[in-house]
Amino acid sequence: MSPNSTTHALTVAETGTSRIPLAGGIRAGNWVFVSGLLPDELGDPGRPLSGEPAALTQSKAIWRRAAAILAEGDADVSRIVRCDQFFEDWRAVPFFHQARREACGSYVAPSTSVLQPQTLIPGAMMMTDMIAVARSGPAIEPIFPKGLDVPSTSSFVPVVKAGNLVFVAGFLAASGKGDLDGVAAEAKIPEGHLWKGNRIQLEANYVIEKKLIPALEGAGLTLQDVVKANVFLRDIEDVPAFNQVWNDAFGGHVPATAITPTSKPGFAIEDSRIEINLVATTERHVQRINGGRAGFAVCQTHPAAIHCGDFLFFSGMTAADANGLITDAQIDPRERYLSSSIEAQMDYLLDCAEEVCAKVGASLRNVVRILQVHTDLDDVLPALKVWQRRLPGVPLPISAARVPAPLIVPGCTVQLDLWIHAPQDAT
Repeated sequence: MSPNSTTHALTVAETGTSRIPLAGGIRAGNWVFVSGLLPDELGDPGRPLSGEPAALTQSKAIWRRAAAILAEGDADVSRIVRCDQFFEDWRAVPFFHQARREACGSYVAPSTSVLQPQTLIPGAMMMTDMIAVARSGPAIEPIFPKGLDVPSTSSFVPVVKAGNLVFVAGFLAASGKGDLDGVAAEAKIPEGHLWKGNRIQLEANYVIEKKLIPALEGAGLTLQDVVKANVFLRDIEDVPAFNQVWNDAFGGHVPATAITPTSKPGFAIEDSRIEINLVATTERHVQRINGGRAGFAVCQTHPAAIHCGDFLFFSGMTAADANGLITDAQIDPRERYLSSSIEAQMDYLLDCAEEVCAKVGASLRNVVRILQVHTDLDDVLPALKVWQRRLPGVPLPISAARVPAPLIVPGCTVQLDLWIHAPQDAT
């Protein structure tokens, strides 16, 4: 493994009275990451019904900021390969799509949009993060797999190949041209029946077989080439049933997987229960990292992380051991004002991440993408302080939002999803 990773923080700003440095983006080799992008214009609170819709004002502000960060990393919107959004209000989504089409023109990168309860800025209706390739990097190849239906209004390219990575947009169990027929009939239990299958398993199977496999085939790949997946679930209680399908689809060797709960409803189709996006690789040398504390921090059957090419991809981690929430984070009510569960959780999670990094000769200092979801946004500042204490002076490329409780382990209030820049030796 290469002991050195060239990363450069973009658009660094110190936040709040604690002056914690946050990175608007990271340039890592030929890759450019835009992190936790929130609108710096919210609309006119004094005259909210005058002028353009506040959601459009915010969306335009997002894309202006994105363009500036990308330019600092020697990229532009034509070089984006992935764009993910959290929205507080579904009514904001069409305005975001409008602003995105205006900013990006005929090429819109693979996208995932889900609904979540709250962003970090009161009044902000959306948060986005992006991955792009610098102009000096590999060419971008848009792929439109034959027979793969995509949402009619989103305008995104379903699959993009850049270098040794392939990015697949988020897909629902939707059917029909433009996905306009809603959730496919075969992904539902027949009307009036209590059991003719399990709804989450029917939807998951449909997404995998009718969306993800055809998308990968369009790039000449299979499920065995997937290294990273983000799974969004409307109901966290569906995790065990989903995992049964997920494990079977991958023959017991699932990719690094982060499972995140959404609002209810959480997706473009109101009664959908799941959306999945993927990253796959053309690399033949892929290393799975299992065991250690991180083995308990992730879902059973999920690897702690996967290392291939330039990146170490983590599964979603919570501060759990074999018995659930770690003991240090279980606060005695008599000591509630003298202890901090979130700090104990973050210390444990960063210990796990450092142990995994050490196994492949990587460094947590080279983190390029942090998706950190909380069940309570009051925990964000103490969590950032733990990051600052562990990585002093390192600007954090963090996307943070509130998601519904509970997470996959009862009592855990934060989940980490990390990408680390960790180039493998050319040999």
